[in-house]
Amino acid sequence: MSAHVARRQAGPERVGLFVDGANLYYATKALGFEMDFAAMLRFFGGSTYLVRACYYTALIETEDYSPLRPLTDWLAYNGWRVVTKPAKEQADPTGRRRIKGNMDIELAVDMMELAPHLDHAVLVSGDGDFRRVVEAVQRMGVKVTVVSTMESQPPMIADELRRQADGFLELADIGPEIARRAPAEARPRPAPPTAAVARPSRITPADPYGEAPDIEPE
Repeated sequence: MSAHVARRQAGPERVGLFVDGANLYYATKALGFEMDFAAMLRFFGGSTYLVRACYYTALIETEDYSPLRPLTDWLAYNGWRVVTKPAKEQADPTGRRRIKGNMDIELAVDMMELAPHLDHAVLVSGDGDFRRVVEAVQRMGVKVTVVSTMESQPPMIADELRRQADGFLELADIGPEIARRAPAEARPRPAPPTAAVARPSRITPADPYGEAPDIEPE
């Protein structure tokens, strides 16, 4: 046991980042900013060894196209492991269309599997259903920090999850570090050449859920 602890303490802290995509989207929407996922990688990986960064979301497929696809494709090419599954469409008793998407099991399994390789797990979600997996990972010797917000109305962070975690990081406090920057003031520029070749954007796609029906957590 002592050798195991010593091995964990040697070198940079090994961090795993687990992002509940829909939960994060609604939290940042409530706080009034959009995510820059490249900045998020830099923020959590700057002084640590970021073992893996995982993003979880249900995809709404409409005529073979999901409005979330530009984001998930961008993430997959820019350092993230993307875990998806199809969302379920249901009708409530009034006939209103509702989209259900729950990635709790996928996130919990990945966190448990990666725990032996981590010193610190960062869970970006306020969902109280994650309390038990946080407790299980802690028993394996891994510190867990939860990232969510108390500043929204109502707060996005479940009290039982915040109590269980080793640390709580307020999303509103780190917003300036991980938010998309407002575009610079427009300045007159020369017209681009007519034969200019389009280059892939390195900027996180904006408002990825904007075209999609709301995905409601189950």
